[in-house]
Amino acid sequence: MKNFFVKSHGLGNDYLVVNSLDINFELTEKNIRTVCDVHYGIGSDGILVLVDTDKADFGLRILNPDGSEAEKSGNGLRIFAKYLFDYGYANSASFTIDTLGGVVQAEVIEQEKGKARTIQVDMGKAIFEANKVPVKSDQPECLDEELYLDWTSYLINCVSVGNPHCIILKDELSVDEIKQVGTHIENHPKFPNRINVQFAKVISPDLVEILIWERGAGYTLASGSSSSAVAAMMVKKGLTNRNLTIRMPGGELKLQIDEDWQIRMTGEVREIASGYFSAELLDDLNS
Repeated sequence: MKNFFVKSHGLGNDYLVVNSLDINFELTEKNIRTVCDVHYGIGSDGILVLVDTDKADFGLRILNPDGSEAEKSGNGLRIFAKYLFDYGYANSASFTIDTLGGVVQAEVIEQEKGKARTIQVDMGKAIFEANKVPVKSDQPECLDEELYLDWTSYLINCVSVGNPHCIILKDELSVDEIKQVGTHIENHPKFPNRINVQFAKVISPDLVEILIWERGAGYTLASGSSSSAVAAMMVKKGLTNRNLTIRMPGGELKLQIDEDWQIRMTGEVREIASGYFSAELLDDLNS
């Protein structure tokens, strides 16, 4: 299984999964960018790496396509959980995963032909304290606070679900608009660790539609951590019920927010391909 990879997607958000013990190239920023590039590599929204840990059943590193490392990814966690289950690493349908954003409980809810199809992940606790998100604010929590860009401004709401999120409520959602402003908000000085950005439109107390600009990746069809952050913020602001659906261009996720702000997410994952890094690509990565 040397240099073996699996490529899967969660609602159109796709990742490569590798075992750190089975690859013979370094995961440098340059190599991560190359592997994730659709023209020079395999193409992916990121790389999920199985690593050793003494904090949980399995350890996970989440690498963004720009070479940076993410604390947590809801779609990434479900994809990683499917990989662990499908390829025999996990000996039960329920197990724990250690991430930079904390230890996560994962459970295979539905199987198809012996493979995981629907996976539930406990995403941890929503944190609203501004200094823990982190976001620079004069208030204890960043809610409906004005963020100024050179040509416009937005009312922002910030929360951490193991990684930082900036949520902007909109009457109408525009892909062109979030693509235009996403990078400017992500890299705004107000956010010490940069930030993920979501435009959100409340459809009903049980349904919210969102668009996503993902830190380190750009415009993204779907994101589990973004869905978790939006769901928690909608409950915080009293705009939805605690059990709700988040709809994205890539599909829908089910979210549950309990009284202690613990988040549970459920959604499908599908494998796209599996294979081996070619000798020529490995030569390029090791040159």
